[in-house]
Amino acid sequence: MIRNGMRIRGGLQTGILALAAIVLSGCVLIDGSRRSGPDEFGVVTRAPLSQPPDYALRPPRTGAERPNEVSPREEARGQLLDATVRNGDSRYASTSGANGANGANGAGGANGGQQENGFSRGEHALLKHADALNVDPDIRILVDRESGRVKEDDSLVDKLVFWRKDESAGNPIDAKKEAERLNRNAALGVPPTEGAPKRP
Repeated sequence: MIRNGMRIRGGLQTGILALAAIVLSGCVLIDGSRRSGPDEFGVVTRAPLSQPPDYALRPPRTGAERPNEVSPREEARGQLLDATVRNGDSRYASTSGANGANGANGAGGANGGQQENGFSRGEHALLKHADALNVDPDIRILVDRESGRVKEDDSLVDKLVFWRKDESAGNPIDAKKEAERLNRNAALGVPPTEGAPKRP
């Protein structure tokens, strides 16, 4: 009976010690003493945002164009011809506009009557800007070689790596004679590798 009481008391003491160890290890994690790196929430790479003085938007002016909107045609013209598109400056009157007499599509314009190498002046300017006039005529061969489609002469590499002659290349086997040889070897109980292959 006394021994049972001592066992219960010893088990109770062990349980209390284990519980105390768990509680103390939790205390270490709570106070942050094991944290080794910087606080990820305390690191600021940029200054915090400031609040605007008021949240009201400026009302738009009636009939005015949006200051940040560019028409797709002007954007394409700026991309292709390196023109800086400014608000309102690229619109011309009908006499000098895109379809006018001196405009891009007119008689003296970029896409007009003058031809250079089969291209209009506008097409020539576009191809020149895209660097497409001085194209290497052997570009397809160069691209195929760089992409590995063209097999270069590997005879030197083959001689160094495989140092044996490839006897199978260019030496076809006569199918009928080879079948007869294999049947004869099978009838005699000789392995199929016995004897030379029959060539035409």
